Amino acid sequence: MSHSGDAAQHPPASDKLREYLRERAVDATLIQPGSDMPTVPLAAAALGVEPGQIVKSIVFEGKKQRDQVGLAIAPGDLRVDVSKVGAALGYTSLKLAQPDTVLRAAGYAVGGVPPVGHSTPIRVVIDKRVLDYPFVYGGGGDEQHMLRISPADIVRLTEAVVADITSVPVPASPGKPS
Repeated sequence: MSHSGDAAQHPPASDKLREYLRERAVDATLIQPGSDMPTVPLAAAALGVEPGQIVKSIVFEGKKQRDQVGLAIAPGDLRVDVSKVGAALGYTSLKLAQPDTVLRAAGYAVGGVPPVGHSTPIRVVIDKRVLDYPFVYGGGGDEQHMLRISPADIVRLTEAVVADITSVPVPASPGKPS
């Protein structure tokens, strides 16, 4: 039987994440908000949560050693300090990973990287402020989904290092104090 390149052959990335969570009996929920949430303030407003509860999962790679890959998880309203990430992971000279590296290491495309469930073992550092919340929302495997999960589960599942990896808050909008 011949198949065209339909979704049955390649299930959505969110399905892969859902299966990962089910296999490990993680109390987490994949949600599909149904509206675009390109910024942290819009995502927080749509979900009715504080901006700090929207977490970003950023993949970094070594500037000279691309095999040095790390994932930083931080509140969406704070800037990630690359030097602090490198120090926490024991890497020097990090940069944002290229999209091909993100896909290879995490198993998800940029914009949908979840804080857990990566396709290869990745060294993870989570900002200590994320642990201030009982649950957070992060990438859900693709741009249409978000994952609601407890920070304790993120740390347990990824064996994350907990550290201070952020600096100044991200401005809410130009011209307004943050």
